Amino acid sequence: MTAMLAVGVLTLSACGGGGTEESGSGPGGLSLPKIDKLASLGAGEGEVDIVSWAGYVEDGTTDKTVDWVTPFEKETGCQVNNKVAATSDEMVTLMKTGDYDVVSASGDASLRLIYGGDVAPVNTDLIANYKDVFDGLKNKTWNSVDGTAYGVPHGRGANVLMYRTDTVTPAPTSWSSVFDANSPYTGKITAYDSPIYIADAALYLMKTKPDLKITNPYALDDTQFQAAVDLLKAQNKLIGEYWSDYTKEVQAFKSGDSVIGTSWQVIANLAEADGAKVASVLPSEGATGWSDTWMIAAEAKHPNCGYLWMNYIVSPTANAQVAEWFGEAPANKLACDQTADKSFCETYHADDESYFDQVWYWTTPLAQCVDGRTDVTCKDYSAWTQAWTEIKG
Repeated sequence: MTAMLAVGVLTLSACGGGGTEESGSGPGGLSLPKIDKLASLGAGEGEVDIVSWAGYVEDGTTDKTVDWVTPFEKETGCQVNNKVAATSDEMVTLMKTGDYDVVSASGDASLRLIYGGDVAPVNTDLIANYKDVFDGLKNKTWNSVDGTAYGVPHGRGANVLMYRTDTVTPAPTSWSSVFDANSPYTGKITAYDSPIYIADAALYLMKTKPDLKITNPYALDDTQFQAAVDLLKAQNKLIGEYWSDYTKEVQAFKSGDSVIGTSWQVIANLAEADGAKVASVLPSEGATGWSDTWMIAAEAKHPNCGYLWMNYIVSPTANAQVAEWFGEAPANKLACDQTADKSFCETYHADDESYFDQVWYWTTPLAQCVDGRTDVTCKDYSAWTQAWTEIKG
């Protein structure tokens, strides 16, 4: 398998003429902006400006055999202008410029975009392929508010535990292998370099420290948050390298500089294909994970081409192509019949809801606890960002 991977103001004048989402009270007292959604599709505007993860918008430049953009352009007359973003924070910053129509937002960015008034609710009736998206990805906390969809699910994956099979014995089954202060692998443990990684520590504590009463790793009050931060500060002494660039993690596991740590299934596949003796597992505590969502800008200059893109990229053929190239479970349940590797969807657990029931998808932490508590205030993303800087030292 060839794969490419990288790695999460208030009016809609350009998309006017549609239904209106009423403003209301959002998480932490945030006001949900009143933004119109597109009522009907018109003629394409001739182009669409996209912010995406690398590997999501391929036009043959990276690999001449990998191109799902050109067929879209020929079919719709919409020229694709794509800007690759390296992080969710960069995506949020770019969308705030007003220069882009569509973004492939991860769950650690989507609510920031929604409550920031940067994206509009999506009229799913105008997206024919939406009906074939797995139900397990629709109307979730990271891509909808009060039952209103703010995007089109693109794909999903778990943050698995990867390890060198020739070094790490016995085979790990728990995240304790990366949090144990007496780990024999000190200096060769790796972790994802992002504030959202605090949720991984919270998930571990949720399963191992029931007295903390954590019910959602993205909803942490002062005590719960401090416990997660303390755990990560202790783990920092064990870490050899934090990673955000998948190629560096592949190389670290090939060289043996890293022997165990958080990863993605596609990274394990690439490392193994390059000769590294690695395996991956979904630990007994479950895992965090990600589900990316195509979202339309609140002030999109090319809303019709934006909608045409969102429908196209989750069509069975295109969704299969991008999922297989990037290395993730597709969102469209019909895509599994279109993959070149007929075992692809089994490998990535595409239709295995029992597997994904153990995955806590990235969700933007908010001051109003996303676990439903109203008697306490939870730490929002800005607090997570500040704490992450302190954790890394």
